[in-house]
Amino acid sequence: QVQLVESGGGLVQPGGSLRLSCAASDTILNMGWYRQAPGKQRELVARMSFEGVTYYVDSVKGRFIISRDNAQNTLYLQMNSLKPEDTAVYYCNKYPSFQYWGQGTQVTVSS
Repeated sequence: QVQLVESGGGLVQPGGSLRLSCAASDTILNMGWYRQAPGKQRELVARMSFEGVTYYVDSVKGRFIISRDNAQNTLYLQMNSLKPEDTAVYYCNKYPSFQYWGQGTQVTVSS
């Protein structure tokens, strides 16, 4: 199975920025960033096709930017103007997702 390793999370103040990275062990055509906040279901945040077509959930439009390096099988998520409600564990995965998930990376937005 394809291995997925997320990194780049941390603690940031409201209004701050973070850049997440996801290294995949093989090529995945359609990839996405998902997040799961405490007590909530995991949700898709953004996705990107191999060709570069993107989709964002309304709550992050204009603040988050998804990108990828196909040669390196790496997916990125630039997160700007972060809000406390963005606090969650962030995961990358195929879209639609595999049955399994990586370890995720914790993003905490708090003053």
